[in-house]
Amino acid sequence: MYDALRPLLFKLSPEGSHELALDLISAAGRLGLTGLGRQPGRLPVQVMGLEFPNPVGLAAGLDKNGTAIDGFAGLGFGFVEIGTVTPRPQPGNPKPRLFRLEQAEAIINRMGFNNAGVDALIERVRAARFKGVLGINIGKNADTPVERAVDDYLIGLDRVYAHASYITVNVSSPNTPGLRSLQFGDALKSLLESLRQRQEDLAVRHGRRVPIAIKIAPDMTDEEIVLTAQAIRDAGMDAIIATNTTLGREGVENLPYAAEAGGLSGAPVREKSTHVVRVLAGELGGRLPIIAAGGILSGEDAAEKIAAGASLVQLYSGFIYRGPALIREAVDAIAAARP
Repeated sequence: MYDALRPLLFKLSPEGSHELALDLISAAGRLGLTGLGRQPGRLPVQVMGLEFPNPVGLAAGLDKNGTAIDGFAGLGFGFVEIGTVTPRPQPGNPKPRLFRLEQAEAIINRMGFNNAGVDALIERVRAARFKGVLGINIGKNADTPVERAVDDYLIGLDRVYAHASYITVNVSSPNTPGLRSLQFGDALKSLLESLRQRQEDLAVRHGRRVPIAIKIAPDMTDEEIVLTAQAIRDAGMDAIIATNTTLGREGVENLPYAAEAGGLSGAPVREKSTHVVRVLAGELGGRLPIIAAGGILSGEDAAEKIAAGASLVQLYSGFIYRGPALIREAVDAIAAARP
């Protein structure tokens, strides 16, 4: 069905087709129509103390406001991550801000955390029927100074804690000025320390401990990856998501829209993202789980991420180009590669 629908969606602007697809998936979820195709087989895995029915999830960014949780869950994802959400609503960057590079199966976006705010997201989570693993990705408002970013992250943590299976802290989007500086040195350590302390307080208050994952960028040297991994591990965080979009343009240099500002995702980021996973796995030695995202457009790509050291994978651009069939293909490939 998606093979027939995609050419029609791709005739629209990228953001227009995104909004239409989201509306369709949301409507299918409300009507209980999303499970009509062949669902992925069960391939349970335990990560962060949570039970995932399969290791293939939806990455943050496709459903920023949690409008289609039931729809995405019904497609067979083992987990769904919504957001990035900020404390206050914000419109994001000026349009156009989303570009397809079809020849490379890639996307460039500079959306800028456009979302309706954390309170609106929580209302949608409450209304959803989905009882599986739900991640909520939190960020800072664009007009919050970087030196006060921790305030926004703590607000987000406080608000979503009771409603999330796990929480992702996004310090790696290239589309909010200064945000990526939070991945390094004292700024990272200070943020992680504050998050960890608040997590402990909230665990007592709510009677359960909600894991926290930190999402990092692919544009680091190996030394920076190791130092970031050490800081995240030492702070007692629960997982690392690798990776966000890249500022690099390797593999798309001469294509239309390649010069547009923003983060590049899709097939061209696959090798870079997988390299980050391998370096993380070598440093962490299994002491902290890795969730891999970036360039997964086939089952083989998903299995490669698991072989590199990831425990779970997430789809974004691959889902846009391949549709729901990629979920099943990825689960099957990971299952086939297991010893």
